[in-house]
Amino acid sequence: MYRYGISIQRRAWSPCMTVLIFLGATAILGVTIGLLIHFLAVGKIYHYQGYFNISGVTYNYSCKNAASEVSANLSKDIETKMSDEFQNSSLYREYINSQVIRLLPHSNGSSVQLLLIFKFSPRKREIMKTEIKALLLQMLKDNTVSWNAVPASIKLTEISKTNAEMLTNNCCGRQLVNSVASGNRIVNGKNAHVGAWPWQASMQWKGEHHCGASLISSRWLLSAAHCFVKRNNSGDWTVNFGTLLNEPYMTRKVQNIISHENFSMAGIRDDIALVQLAEEISFSKYVRSICLPEATLKLSENDSVVVTGWGTLSMNGPLPNTLQEAFVNTIDNKVCNAPYALSNLVTDKMLCAGYMSGKADACQKDSGGPLAYPDSRKIWYLVGIVSWGDGCAKKNKPGVYTRVTAYRDWITSKTGL
Repeated sequence: MYRYGISIQRRAWSPCMTVLIFLGATAILGVTIGLLIHFLAVGKIYHYQGYFNISGVTYNYSCKNAASEVSANLSKDIETKMSDEFQNSSLYREYINSQVIRLLPHSNGSSVQLLLIFKFSPRKREIMKTEIKALLLQMLKDNTVSWNAVPASIKLTEISKTNAEMLTNNCCGRQLVNSVASGNRIVNGKNAHVGAWPWQASMQWKGEHHCGASLISSRWLLSAAHCFVKRNNSGDWTVNFGTLLNEPYMTRKVQNIISHENFSMAGIRDDIALVQLAEEISFSKYVRSICLPEATLKLSENDSVVVTGWGTLSMNGPLPNTLQEAFVNTIDNKVCNAPYALSNLVTDKMLCAGYMSGKADACQKDSGGPLAYPDSRKIWYLVGIVSWGDGCAKKNKPGVYTRVTAYRDWITSKTGL
């Protein structure tokens, strides 16, 4: 139906409007192209799970526990050769990390499980997988004799970040992030990075931080017996995990506290205790266990170790909210027991760490926390428990720790670990 009497006129765009429309369209096109280039060119992190077989030799190493010497040496050799292979290849810019996760029994030998991490643009996704697998294959061919490797068995699968984290979450002694060695101390010290020490726990008595502890399994922690002398009711204790005291990543109730039967405040002997949680923990990238050392592990003088905790920043000083870390050195017991030092108070079941100059030390309410030692693969082991000291960071008065290797049989008798 026509409507008479209404005239329709077409209005022409002004030159100014035409320019604005052109500029707007150009801007939209530019943004679109920019996003496309960014997606195709900017690097994205990719995770791969790899497998290969070893013939004739059976290994059974799960990263939930410390590896035997033979398994540890093989894992270290594989990791070194993998790193060298990629670092010396055309993929050295894209390579981030690689590690052995497990050594498992397999028909006629063993299977080695790997985790590899690379960063590259999505447009290179297919060719990168092919090149990574080719380099792994070459590495196996080069080490067929030394490892009894079967090159044809190599498999490589891309996995998600979540699945990659699940592979390492159950591995003891693995950090989310690496901490950079530093001379800072817990007394007026350095804030720890989130995820650097995921086994560190805060023992909370009636809701307040009282001592430290170390997660050694999904149900058990190690701490110091003197923390529970006057506070042995497990119902009064909770355990916090995370880097910040006032914002814990996780809180759990305590079911049982087992102090060493021979603990004595006189000389602070056998200062070790086990804390059993009311329920198991599901490990995550922020909460993981630390490896227990074998009883045969021997530390040398001046080995680099790390003590962590939320203890006071100075003698009788304030408590920090952020977890503190201190990189210190082990000190021979003979040096610690010198007349000008701790005068024969340090027994063979104790370990000294810090500096005779006094620049680094644990302090009050760090008790029960971990003294951690990294092996050549950067796997961390609990070698000491913060026990006692003469003041904090005093000259010739280093910190004294319960030597965990001396109590491996006791720990196993109570926990089965």
